[in-house]
Amino acid sequence: MYKKVLIPLDGSPLAECVLGHLFNLAKTGNVGEVILIGVVEIPPGWAKEGVDFYAVRDTNIEETKVYLAKVKSDLAKEGISKVSTEVMVGKPADLISETAKKLGADLIIIATHGHTGISKWVFGSVADRVVHYSQIPVMVIRPEGCRL
Repeated sequence: MYKKVLIPLDGSPLAECVLGHLFNLAKTGNVGEVILIGVVEIPPGWAKEGVDFYAVRDTNIEETKVYLAKVKSDLAKEGISKVSTEVMVGKPADLISETAKKLGADLIIIATHGHTGISKWVFGSVADRVVHYSQIPVMVIRPEGCRL
């Protein structure tokens, strides 16, 4: 049984596809608590003149809180009631790994976009970095794995 499962979500349908896998684990009684995490990333372009960094950041934080609250409510409707949410600002891969360790998660379930080659190099991969740096087991769901 996984006592605490951490699920990073970015609002995309691909990220949400991990919830189907969570439901399958929960149905068999293998999930105790779920931690939903949303990370507001600060892209370098926000430093441009005329952009109110703090207003953009605060808006994104509020939108992420509302989004995670909705997902939490949806999970409760599916019978998963022990759910907490975390919203942070920074680099997603670092914060996901650090938060999982800090909160005592024993599994991270994360989606990957499945980029390879140049695309992976250009776009990077949060999931790839989490897999490489996390000290906690990581279940990676590829786009093809979204079809349960």
